[in-house]
Amino acid sequence: MAVEVKELLEAGVHFGHLTRKWDPNMAPYVYMERNGIHIINLYKTAAKMDEAGDALAKIAASGRKILFVATKKQAKDIVAEKAGNINMPFITERWPGGMLTNFVTIRKAIKKMATIDRMKKDGTFLTLSKKERLQVDRLRAKLEKNLGSIVDMTRLPGALFVVDIKREHIAIKEAQKLNIPIFAMVDTNSDPRQVDYVIPANDDASKSIDKILTHVTDAITNGLNERKAEKANKEAAKDAVKAEKAAPKKAVAAKKEEEE
Repeated sequence: MAVEVKELLEAGVHFGHLTRKWDPNMAPYVYMERNGIHIINLYKTAAKMDEAGDALAKIAASGRKILFVATKKQAKDIVAEKAGNINMPFITERWPGGMLTNFVTIRKAIKKMATIDRMKKDGTFLTLSKKERLQVDRLRAKLEKNLGSIVDMTRLPGALFVVDIKREHIAIKEAQKLNIPIFAMVDTNSDPRQVDYVIPANDDASKSIDKILTHVTDAITNGLNERKAEKANKEAAKDAVKAEKAAPKKAVAAKKEEEE
């Protein structure tokens, strides 16, 4: 799925940071400097988007989850919508320390949510005092806000997709410790060496974030569809084998009926 450079230009993906704020390791992705601002080479962005898309599609096709991380104001709603549409987990509130490196504890907190929900269903919740019910409700709301979007993530993700690696440095470090591949939008003020799949892009403008996320989630959708098709083919092959095995028995039964 080729990326049009013109579309990236219209979305303002090329605008980097002020030249004095740049990270020299981003030099290979910088096209020029204009009015004290670095301009990102969109041809390289397009190539990197295709490369990242192909890799993400393979991870999705393998059945593993991709965790999206973006807590900055401009990206939160876009990430929540795009990741939610393809049933991928996402963190758009504060990154919970140990989210990856101490995943067992995070899973316990998620199970706590399920326990509270069960209490409400079976009537146990109503046996609590008014004060206790208020405390439980507050705890449930807090857990939902911070972890509600990763309820279905039962194991560590197959990859991380990050918007603004400077802001999400804790998430980056945890993923590095566990050798989880990192995909990210990387602006001119960040060090691309921290990321496995760099997408050089303006990570401050909502239009730019939306454009990159649309391409990425479309690629993941292709991977998920590929997985569905593969499963359907396997099921069809199983059914064909069963039908083939059953055919001789049916023939024998039909012959017996004729003889009778």
